[in-house]
Amino acid sequence: MQVTETLNEGLKRKLSVTIPAADLNERLGAKLEELKGQANIKGFRPGKVPMAHIKKMFGRSAMSEVMTDAINNTVTETLDKREERAAAQPKVDLPDDQAVINEVLEGKADLAFEVEYEVLPPVELMDLKGVPLTKPLIDIAEDEIDAEVNRVFAQNRGYTDKGDGAVVENGDRLGLSFVGKIDGKEFDGGKSDHAHLTVGSNEFIPGFEEQLIGFKKGETREIEVTFPKDYQSDELAGKKATFEVTVLHVDGPNTGELDDEFAKRLGVENVQALRDAVKGQMESALASMSRQHMKRQVLDALDDGHKFDVPAQLVEAEFATIWQRVEHEVQSHGKSFEDEGTTEEAAREQYRTIAERRVRLGLVVAEIGNKNDVNVTEEEHQQALIAEVRRFQGQEQQVYDYYRQNPQALAGLRAPVFENKVVDFVIEQGKITDKKMTREELAKLIQADEDEVPAEHHH
Repeated sequence: MQVTETLNEGLKRKLSVTIPAADLNERLGAKLEELKGQANIKGFRPGKVPMAHIKKMFGRSAMSEVMTDAINNTVTETLDKREERAAAQPKVDLPDDQAVINEVLEGKADLAFEVEYEVLPPVELMDLKGVPLTKPLIDIAEDEIDAEVNRVFAQNRGYTDKGDGAVVENGDRLGLSFVGKIDGKEFDGGKSDHAHLTVGSNEFIPGFEEQLIGFKKGETREIEVTFPKDYQSDELAGKKATFEVTVLHVDGPNTGELDDEFAKRLGVENVQALRDAVKGQMESALASMSRQHMKRQVLDALDDGHKFDVPAQLVEAEFATIWQRVEHEVQSHGKSFEDEGTTEEAAREQYRTIAERRVRLGLVVAEIGNKNDVNVTEEEHQQALIAEVRRFQGQEQQVYDYYRQNPQALAGLRAPVFENKVVDFVIEQGKITDKKMTREELAKLIQADEDEVPAEHHH
């Protein structure tokens, strides 16, 4: 076997390979021997078919199989010898001339072909000791717990429809349709055919709910509000907006007290136990938000600390996945790139950069995991499967079967678990500074993270 390198540029490689006819014929002989033992041919006892006859009947198709095997084995062996790992399946170019291929199939000529591939770059890891990270610390104030407990109370004490002549009062639960406009133009997320809102819950922006008091069922009015200066979407922050609102139905709260009796109905002992449960839920939601922000800092630090070229094939594949989603979003919302204040060209550029970041981070995360023995246990893999199945209520069995029948999809569930374990490993090595902040400040940080780089996923 002869291998000549014809291209070595950056991560791109091209090899010219020749497998001698003698080698192919030897492999063919072994293949035909195997067939001779199995062949069931009329007029011959099993295993007693003359080799010449076998060759005449199966020679060409067997040689075609031998060629395919020889190519695959040769490519694998060659890369091993060169100590290179291909980023994706190497591309094999066989001679175009059918006459040449026929000569090979007849065992008269050497098999010459080209192999093209990109190698995975060597990853020199940055020093992970002492990566500076900020850990958000949020105190939950008693009045926040009060508000949440009252919300749980309001949600669970039940409501009764106030009928056709209903007038909206504080505490009522409403069905609304609305269209919001800024400077006469509708904006993203400012429209709903049927939203639910409890007046006084402060779920909507300040000033919205108060203005609904006194509305009658079926009435349409226009109200004016100003988005808060620190609103999580920068495009809306501080802007004046008008909403045309129609009240679809008005439900008044049932009477009842927030007492131990009520707490028991929710399955806890008393009001204190309800408060503790609510506080626990709030803490766990904040811990998960805090973790999300720290993960983003880790990935940013790894991105900053590693600058190397990545295989174009992998970037292309990642970009194609992202772009498919972007186009789907654009089509399903009936928006153009211009509506978003950009052009298709600029958006492609931006997402290509993101694709490259993801591929590079994927390689870095894999290398950190390999170097530091970070592994996903079978139990963790199972937990990831169960969590995934639970997301599809009512279809659990189908989803479970799908993963059981698709080993690749099942293996895909490992990737996010592995990435999270690597992130935890980096956090453990990091230099962590606690930073007190409010829940709103943390939500705004996370929103900013997401606006900058859409959800990180490495495969």
